[in-house]
Amino acid sequence: MPRARLGRRLESAEGLGRRVGLDLGAHSKVYGCGVGVAMVSRGLRVAELAEAVGVSADTVRYYERVGLLPAPARTGSGYRAYDAGAVDRLRFIQGAQRLGLRLKDIADLLAIRDTGVCPCEPAEHLLRRRLSELDAEMARLAALRADMVSMIEALPSAQCPPPSPGTWCPPTDVERG
Repeated sequence: MPRARLGRRLESAEGLGRRVGLDLGAHSKVYGCGVGVAMVSRGLRVAELAEAVGVSADTVRYYERVGLLPAPARTGSGYRAYDAGAVDRLRFIQGAQRLGLRLKDIADLLAIRDTGVCPCEPAEHLLRRRLSELDAEMARLAALRADMVSMIEALPSAQCPPPSPGTWCPPTDVERG
């Protein structure tokens, strides 16, 4: 509902002597500060949970669909009502993603975590694997950088003749010989 219409609706409700609560909807400023006590006691709606963690509502629904986030209780109207543990779980997922872990790996860690067992050993294995992947990618990028530097240094600096067909740069004298 647009703000102007919402404001009129509140004024008209106040004019009739009815009390108007602060629950103006998911996009109101009331929810802008994070997770409040009232929200947790009644459960967080998808948009509230998403805003509290900094992801989209579609991301929350997707994580639920693929099993990273357990299905929450539903209200009488069918709305999802997440508990405060969902905030912690989504923050764990975000942290693992920042480290470059795949959703499958994150799901494995969460499954271990849900049993009450410390996921440190499997996490170490995953992080070591990810570290070696990063090292390989950095080596590949360093080689690519060296190739680019060589290409730049091989470019003619004076008059540039027209390029040969099928190339983006004319061959240098060294390449012709």
